[in-house]
Amino acid sequence: MHTSSEGGPALFRLVRHWARQWGPDVVERFGEDSPPSWTVPNLFVIQAVDGTAGAEVTVADVARQLGIDRSVASRMVTEAARAGFVERSTSTRDARRAVLTLTDPAKEFLDAVRAHQRQAFEGLVGHWAEEDRERFAGYLGRLADEVLG
Repeated sequence: MHTSSEGGPALFRLVRHWARQWGPDVVERFGEDSPPSWTVPNLFVIQAVDGTAGAEVTVADVARQLGIDRSVASRMVTEAARAGFVERSTSTRDARRAVLTLTDPAKEFLDAVRAHQRQAFEGLVGHWAEEDRERFAGYLGRLADEVLG
């Protein structure tokens, strides 16, 4: 049995592993039958736009979600827009700001990513009792909501 004092190191081992692996894995898995614009940076922008709460998502929101500088986020958003995943429109609150929305191809990409993530989760804990899987999934969701909002 693992103790709660082992939770922190275990969490960070998993984060390091998945941070390096999951994005390229998804792009490689779906890239064969998909446009060449299915890249890891575009995936990150799509997820950041999707994961931002609020009526108007901006480049600053993407930067905050990804933990990167606003200028880097701006370049990434520009590339995602060029690839057809993000549309820019003028904010109704401040005409100087661009509001970002996902296109249908971005939503398809996001659906494929989510399916892959569900499969990865089942691959990791599918042998656990259903009650344990559900409890663990609930705890992960709770942690994500508390940390990321």
